[in-house]
Amino acid sequence: MQAFAHAHATHPDARLALGLVCAQLDAQLADRPAPTLGWCYLTDHHANAAEALLADLRERFPGTAWVGSVGIGVCASGVEYFDEPGLAVMLAAMPHEQFRVFSGRRPLQGDSGFVPHTALVHADPSTPELSELVSELSERVDSGYLFGGLGSARNRVLTIAAPGGGDAGEGGVFTGGLSGVAFTADVAIVSRITQGCQPVGPVRAITRIERNVVYELDDRPALDCLLGDLAVDEQAPREALPRMRSTLVGLSDTAAPQPGEFVTAARGHAFGTETRVRHLIGIDPQRRGIAIADTALAGQQLAFCHRDTEAARRDLVRIATEIRSALEPEELPDGGTAPTGGRRIAGALYVSCTGRGGPHFGAPSAELQLLRHALGDVPLVGFFAAGEIGHRHLYGYTGVLTVFTAPA
Repeated sequence: MQAFAHAHATHPDARLALGLVCAQLDAQLADRPAPTLGWCYLTDHHANAAEALLADLRERFPGTAWVGSVGIGVCASGVEYFDEPGLAVMLAAMPHEQFRVFSGRRPLQGDSGFVPHTALVHADPSTPELSELVSELSERVDSGYLFGGLGSARNRVLTIAAPGGGDAGEGGVFTGGLSGVAFTADVAIVSRITQGCQPVGPVRAITRIERNVVYELDDRPALDCLLGDLAVDEQAPREALPRMRSTLVGLSDTAAPQPGEFVTAARGHAFGTETRVRHLIGIDPQRRGIAIADTALAGQQLAFCHRDTEAARRDLVRIATEIRSALEPEELPDGGTAPTGGRRIAGALYVSCTGRGGPHFGAPSAELQLLRHALGDVPLVGFFAAGEIGHRHLYGYTGVLTVFTAPA
């Protein structure tokens, strides 16, 4: 598998933005096999032109299947278009039998010629029981591993799922539900999840909860635990309330993470992939409880946390370095090399939270520049999501980096 072709552009006119992108792609695709799978990510400035953009892409690249999503921001190698018109496209030439586009109109299911191993998933955040749908979908792929995110927009949330070839008349632009593309085990990927929050107290077990209100942690009043971890006094509300408003909750199951390359263990005092960050949405001073933006069960673990830029930078560099180390040859003392992974990166997808990006990392495109420096200047596209999908969970304030690999 050759390196993927990728391009990006910004322009207020969607058709002109696509023209700029296609000019870049045409230059890269000279003397290459025709692409079979494409990714298209567009900012919500171009959401109303999604159908026209897809029609143009199908005409320019006949036989190519397309998947994608709208986002408040989109990204490519070293650059992000956040809260401005933007378009990012990537193309790959992989055998048709190694992938399958799915949507509500064309559900994912194995058949005699296709066994899904992993899947890229795009979803509408307004979809009812979304967490359950993601978990159920993960059971339909052999590895149980999903990656992707929820579309984000101020006007129109949409996803793209357009089969190529003889199925070109099916699918297209969707609102609601889940869509994406599944891959067989022949498509080699490595995926990592990076967290952007830092715990401010110990991990405790939930010992009493009613729906989404936690009343006891380690048999202690949950509100008392929160105030203690933040070192604030509820009798001084001017100090306590701002601290509590900026506090998040990290939830994790008691079971150990499943083994495999898709799972990243916690490092130092940072959260690992088994932790899902949720908002703290209220307190119950009478019963000493705290309300969280999710349902949880007694026995699950909880830790209070804050968003932390330095922790996010360190963790992003870590996952990119882990991926490169797994693929690149190992240097020997005599100056030679020994193969480790023996593979190279053909292309990459990055889904980051709308709460990250330039505003969180301190400068426009800072997150993507940091990623390019750590991962290398490889073909990469992605978007800023209203929630991130990794393994079988929905996350917040995270980044999901997935690379497609090929023999070196």
